[in-house]
Amino acid sequence: MNSRVRAPELSGRGWLNTGGRDLTLADLRGKILILDFWTFCCINCLHVLDELRPLEEKYGDAIVVIGVHSPKFEHERDPVALAAAVERYGVHHPVVDDGDMHLWQQYAAKAWPTLAVVDPTGYLVASMAGEGHAEGLSRLIDELIAKHEADGTLHRGDGPFVPPPAPDGLLRFPGKAIELPGGNLLVSDSARHSVVELAADGETLVRRFGGEQRNEPFSEPQGLVLLPPPVAEIAGYDVVVADTVNHQLRAINTATGEITLVAGSGRPWRSTVDEHPHDALAADLSSPWDLAWFDDKVIIAMAGIHQLWWFDPIKRTVGVYAGTTVEALRDGPLPDVWMAQPSGLSVSADGERLWIADSETSALRYVEAGVLHTAVGQGLFDFGHVDGPAAEALFQHPLGVAALPDGSVLVADTYNGAVRRFDPVANAVSTVDSGLAEPSDILVTAANEVLVVESAAHRLTRLAPGVVKTVSGERHRTERPPSHLAPGEVTLDVIFTPAPGQKLDSQFGSPLRLTVSASPAELLLSGDGVTTDLSRRLVLNPDVPKGVLQVVAQAATCDVDAEFGACHLTRQDWGVPIVIDPTGPDRLPLVLRGLDEPAA
Repeated sequence: MNSRVRAPELSGRGWLNTGGRDLTLADLRGKILILDFWTFCCINCLHVLDELRPLEEKYGDAIVVIGVHSPKFEHERDPVALAAAVERYGVHHPVVDDGDMHLWQQYAAKAWPTLAVVDPTGYLVASMAGEGHAEGLSRLIDELIAKHEADGTLHRGDGPFVPPPAPDGLLRFPGKAIELPGGNLLVSDSARHSVVELAADGETLVRRFGGEQRNEPFSEPQGLVLLPPPVAEIAGYDVVVADTVNHQLRAINTATGEITLVAGSGRPWRSTVDEHPHDALAADLSSPWDLAWFDDKVIIAMAGIHQLWWFDPIKRTVGVYAGTTVEALRDGPLPDVWMAQPSGLSVSADGERLWIADSETSALRYVEAGVLHTAVGQGLFDFGHVDGPAAEALFQHPLGVAALPDGSVLVADTYNGAVRRFDPVANAVSTVDSGLAEPSDILVTAANEVLVVESAAHRLTRLAPGVVKTVSGERHRTERPPSHLAPGEVTLDVIFTPAPGQKLDSQFGSPLRLTVSASPAELLLSGDGVTTDLSRRLVLNPDVPKGVLQVVAQAATCDVDAEFGACHLTRQDWGVPIVIDPTGPDRLPLVLRGLDEPAA
């Protein structure tokens, strides 16, 4: 920034992790502030939480991270749900509830996640969208510490974080569940970072795989899949676990209790899409969320990059199965399709369909004969609780799905607190049960009992058979403030400044890539497609009053101060709601990374 900008005051509906205290910028004067604009449905926001943990440990007495929770879904506006999410994801810093998006607008955020840095004297010195900024933040913090210690304006010491009471109970935010051959249940106990075996009653602990602390060896595990016996015999294990926050797959031999790493380098994916098999242990994964055995391999719901991947436990290889990493809803032949944080998988009884809970589009989708279809769902910003014909029905961020023997499908409609049923014959949706606490998975046992992983209630719940309700419900649309743009020619500028100590890396071609599309497609008369320039001329259709611009930008950088400097890839997806306005501007600026020298 060429001029010094005062950081807007922190205000919201309430605060978490402060012992009941409301914080102001004056309370935090003398600290370097990192404001993390997030929403708890967003997988990229969860990635940033994990990127910030090492910075909080390294600079704990000099920085304060403030989570600014600016919700997308209606459920996320609920203060109780927000408090549960803060506990679920181990957020160990203060969080302000920005339920009305006031701070989002004050700080000019346009994407989840967005980070803003405020210096110890209260001036905004940096803003950046997306994930992968830990290295740049570390360098910037070092510079700010050096300057403000010299000026006497940095005040080290304890921050305002007050930890909540430690929870008790057998399970804590369980994620997914499967049935073992003997009738016992295997459940990912996500907030306790382990996998537990329960007796068939769903309440009696048989044993626990892994410790109860992060990285012993699991970190917030989610999906589980039981391998077919012939495959398990060759592989040497019978269960594969999505070790979500570690970006890895681990295997369990339930006979011996042995846990082994079978896929994932542990580094989050920061690459490009290709169609080649890769060595499983060397591959970078991104928040694997659920698993299923389909098409003679383990299919991975790779929530972090909006794709499905496959894993071959015998050949020990992985690769892309479906998706391009663009976060949106587009059907068609695999792999050239768009998804948005797929989080639940289930295979039909005949093995022909792979059902998918595509959470960020609030959609139920399926793969059959190499083609992706949408059964229910309308897009990234349309959601609600509406039963009836599939074309009109709405979910709200579903995380789980279970195919039934009769061909119908149960959906864990997580943010509606409901179990829904899609009937493909009638092409209609009904509500089976409601009033549940963030159901995240559904298990149909060999005895045809239906068990729901009621995550926010920390338990498994049996559904009464035959219960079906009809819910007219409400339709919602994300009320994120739209950008007003003039019809006709406009300029899209993605602003990128390499982090301190980095430069653009052109050794493998252009370091920049920009992909633009629109929903509806008619919104763009020209300017869609892929280029290697972060500025683009668009022509907006004056006959389409509003829509969403889908923008994906990435920039490759490398370190400049090392003989063998590390390489970095900064990437961000924006779904920008726009309104055509004759009085609107003819330029849309988006900040991929904006870093300034600390102000003098």
